[in-house]
Amino acid sequence: MTVSIILLIVAALCLIIGLAGCIIPVIPGPPIAFIGIILLQCTSYAISWPLFVSLAIIAIIVTIVDYLIPGLSTRKFGGSKAGSIGCFLGTIAGLFVFPPFGIIIMPLLGALAGEFINQTPAPDMFKAALGAFIGFLTGIAMKLGVCIAFIVIFVCALI
Repeated sequence: MTVSIILLIVAALCLIIGLAGCIIPVIPGPPIAFIGIILLQCTSYAISWPLFVSLAIIAIIVTIVDYLIPGLSTRKFGGSKAGSIGCFLGTIAGLFVFPPFGIIIMPLLGALAGEFINQTPAPDMFKAALGAFIGFLTGIAMKLGVCIAFIVIFVCALI
């Protein structure tokens, strides 16, 4: 019983860290949250295997798609690879510059800087930066949705 309690506490911590990782780009949110689900499986509160496998597939897909969305969104809006890289670097910088607002503003500024370095004309530069920003926000929303669903499943399993 003590081992189950420890596993459940660590699982809950993984879910919380995973939720934070949806916003903090250096922490892979859904994979860490899924570790919490794995730990839940090791207790008497385990979920069904089909649900467990489904959650594993969702965590993998969301993690892969999260890396693709900003670049695809930037390209969709006419941006370059430099704009995508600038968005990523701006996201990292946003963790340290004007928190918590930096995490929202800095990806946009990073994409603008990348397009500026790429010598993109001004109207296209702003359009591409907006695309990178929309991609970044879409990735966050997607990861938050998955991690919140994992937390709800965890809580329901405990009830």
